Amino acid sequence: MNNRYDFVYLFDCMDGNPNGDPDAANSPRIDPENMHGLVSDVCLKRKIRSFVLLAKGGKSPFDIFVQQGAVLNEKILEGHRAARTGIGVTKETADRKQVQSARTEMCKRFYDVRTFGAVMSTGVNAGQVRGPVQLSFSRSIDPILPLDLCITSMAVAKAKEPNAPNQTMGRKYLIPYGLYRCHGFISAHLAGETGFTDADLELLWQALQQMFDNDRSASHGTMSPQGLFAFKHQSALGNAPAHKLFERVHVQRKWDVTIARAFSDHEVTVDKSGLPSGVELIELL
Repeated sequence: MNNRYDFVYLFDCMDGNPNGDPDAANSPRIDPENMHGLVSDVCLKRKIRSFVLLAKGGKSPFDIFVQQGAVLNEKILEGHRAARTGIGVTKETADRKQVQSARTEMCKRFYDVRTFGAVMSTGVNAGQVRGPVQLSFSRSIDPILPLDLCITSMAVAKAKEPNAPNQTMGRKYLIPYGLYRCHGFISAHLAGETGFTDADLELLWQALQQMFDNDRSASHGTMSPQGLFAFKHQSALGNAPAHKLFERVHVQRKWDVTIARAFSDHEVTVDKSGLPSGVELIELL
């Protein structure tokens, strides 16, 4: 890759929990000062990983390093074997050449390593990778309303007292609606270090547009991508500050809508006039 990219990603959630907070009984994440909703970068990366795993079947060079239930040190050992640097190479015993060779093999095999980076010095040592693709926390355009709903289960794990109904109560958290905005950054220089290619970039764009359709669950409600605006720079260092480019994408609730309950209740305007020299706006969604 020879071009830096900065992008704005819009997605929404209707009648679901886009990203539960384990420290708050899995209720939707919020900014307590203004009640705007939050979705972590890790949440979106998980969905991208799951889409790539589904689309490419987990085969090299599109295997996924961070998977549910995976033992990371075993995968790092496989990287050392592929690089022919031996096995059992620990953080203390591996020399620089061994670490670099294993690191290169891990980037070749695993899409998420060469995209997002990884810490691979967790006992078995393949160094650390700083990924070229970085995502911000997503923040809702308007304040959200977290709801704590009671649900009834007609089955229980253990039998109750005689003549007592075998049913129990539970809870479900959701928001009626929220439109979220995320900022992304892609470094051409870091892409060169990890081997992230233009083909990998196309797969990333595809994942951002299709990942929610392959990650449906009752708890997530209806989550959908609503906008993807990429600013392509003609140079590796970039031709304009990212924050100035992001200001060109303006999202707000329509003036005659009191409470937004759909994407159509918002207005998205993109200022395409007078783009800085060397910057191209690509509307992918």
